[in-house]
Amino acid sequence: MPDQAASIAESGIVEAYSERTKGSARLYEDARSRFPSGITHDIRHQHPHPLYLERAEGAHKWDVDGNRYVDYFIGHGALILGHGHPEVVKAAQAQMRAGSHLGGSHRLEVTWAGLIQSLMPSAERVRFTASGTEATLLALRLARAHTGRTKFVRFKGHFHGWHDHMVAGYSAHFDGTPAPGVLPEVAAASITVAPGDREATRSALAAEPDIAAVIIEPTGAHFGRTPLDPEFLAFLRQETAARDVVLIFDEVVTGFRVAPGGAQGLFGVLPDLTALGKIAAGGLPGGALVGAKEIMDQLDFTASAETETEKIGHQGTFNANPVSAAAGIAALRIISESDACGRANAFAADLRQRLNGVLAELSIPWAVYGEYSGFYLFTNVDKRPLIANHFDPHTVDPDELVRADAELMSKLRLAMLLNGVDLTPRFSGWTSAVHGADEAAATIDGFRNALQKLKSEFGESF
Repeated sequence: MPDQAASIAESGIVEAYSERTKGSARLYEDARSRFPSGITHDIRHQHPHPLYLERAEGAHKWDVDGNRYVDYFIGHGALILGHGHPEVVKAAQAQMRAGSHLGGSHRLEVTWAGLIQSLMPSAERVRFTASGTEATLLALRLARAHTGRTKFVRFKGHFHGWHDHMVAGYSAHFDGTPAPGVLPEVAAASITVAPGDREATRSALAAEPDIAAVIIEPTGAHFGRTPLDPEFLAFLRQETAARDVVLIFDEVVTGFRVAPGGAQGLFGVLPDLTALGKIAAGGLPGGALVGAKEIMDQLDFTASAETETEKIGHQGTFNANPVSAAAGIAALRIISESDACGRANAFAADLRQRLNGVLAELSIPWAVYGEYSGFYLFTNVDKRPLIANHFDPHTVDPDELVRADAELMSKLRLAMLLNGVDLTPRFSGWTSAVHGADEAAATIDGFRNALQKLKSEFGESF
């Protein structure tokens, strides 16, 4: 997000937030001398100060001042079972007592990988990493080695981690120019295409024989903030297979969230490689790359010796960490044996409809949209005519979908916090299997009150 401190004047909403969160303000003043911008993740940049949290349980969390919030950040989407699920906590605590880092192979990593293979249709082999970013980095390395090619196709706005290969094409540098600190030749290897554009994708693949891989978020950028037609995935599978290009699904968010088998299980389109994170480790740090044995065998000592090829090295102090493995096993077992994904999806669908009802009630020409267990706010900057509960985001250009007034959105987030609801700065969120009727009612009331506060500060025309 842009720096809001210079653009947002003090107001009733800002003053009320500051009064309510004095403990957060004090911690932020200390943090500013320790961290760049006083934060440890870009999304926490917020005027006048970020929220500092103390504890969480179920669908709620509490800040250092004792204020309670309905949580739609929900561990950046990692906690589909909610905060502190008893079985996940019990498993992690037991392993902490047994050993937090055993410095060797262990029984849990085998069980963990087996569960992932039983759920993810394309997971012939599994390699654990410490994060989703590491998983996409490893995926590109394997794809290049497997094909002997250097370039890859990505889709505008899709997020695949923060490493050098993935900076161009996410929020800037769509033409392949390097971001600060990124080598020009690394940035030039990334070919950015408009999401869902079949002709542009086919042309890019046909024009460049040096393409090793295509990588995509299978439900669209940011879990469907700019949604994607699932038929495009089948198109990609056909086009990449015809050219021996490696198809990579980034299921760091969608994995075990849209359905137990992820987007690939839901849509029946199998990629060659899949990056996992978040839910895979039960909400603890951890990720994995899974996929076809032929490609993953490049990490295998015996297979590399038999083919007389150089084995690809892959280290990582926290690969398959036993505590993350224990939490991941507990979470994946619950997901596989229950309707956790379905409950989260159903709650989100109902919430989207009710939020749109508030917009209609207050005659605000915005819309809340999304699929599965996510939701997003379209603030209709271009003032197009729309009916909230009949809004189809597929008919709107992705750039228009994400365009919003920064000052307005910042104050809306603060106003929601004042009403006990925590959303992302983009007014989006993930739901969990433990969000229920009470959380929905609090969210609807909070949304109504927040919008009324905005009207009082911005006038009826916002």
